[in-house]
Amino acid sequence: MTLPVLDPLWLTLRLAGLVTLILLVIGTPLAWWLATTRWRIKSVAEAITALPLVLPPTVLGFYFLVFLSPNSTLGGLWFNATGSNLTFSFAGLVFCSVIYSLPFTVQPLQATFETLGRGYWETAATLRASPLDAFLTVISPLAARGYLTAIVLTFAHTIGEFGVVLMVGGNIPGETKVISIAIYEHVETIRYAEAHLLSAGLLAFSFLVLLFVYVMNRRFPVHVG
Repeated sequence: MTLPVLDPLWLTLRLAGLVTLILLVIGTPLAWWLATTRWRIKSVAEAITALPLVLPPTVLGFYFLVFLSPNSTLGGLWFNATGSNLTFSFAGLVFCSVIYSLPFTVQPLQATFETLGRGYWETAATLRASPLDAFLTVISPLAARGYLTAIVLTFAHTIGEFGVVLMVGGNIPGETKVISIAIYEHVETIRYAEAHLLSAGLLAFSFLVLLFVYVMNRRFPVHVG
């Protein structure tokens, strides 16, 4: 590989890794709440969380572009604090990717927590474990398969993003030019050899990700409590 190909690869891995880490922190309490709450607004919250799965990426990208522009509240606050725009920046890509990949973290975790039930958590509470201690020392280890699935799917989905990334980040080398954008650029400039190389790599990666998830789900079933 040439250095111009390595640059978008490294940027893509940085983006996917950071987004996955952020979503684990954000998605864990959200998934636990969705799995255990009895509030009537649960269905509304689930629908909002799953919205990125059905909305066209261009629609999300358009609203992100408006929401993150310097004229918006969030975009203006970011500009005043950092002196840079959220749009067409790596920080903007991180923000949009967190929203766009949210269901790929929350849904596997929610399904795992629902399968486990509240029995283990309540048993730990009777032994005077605090709610946080019970979750970290009892629930989280039992939900390892769900966490693994969420991590792999979130990371892979972020790597494959295109529409949202293109609209919000554009094609800035070293800043927003990720692998999917590099493939698009290669096709536009009729550089099919480079496009084939990156596309084949993403195809193989996507297949291995799905194979890994299915194998792990069969080998390590969730314990029901």
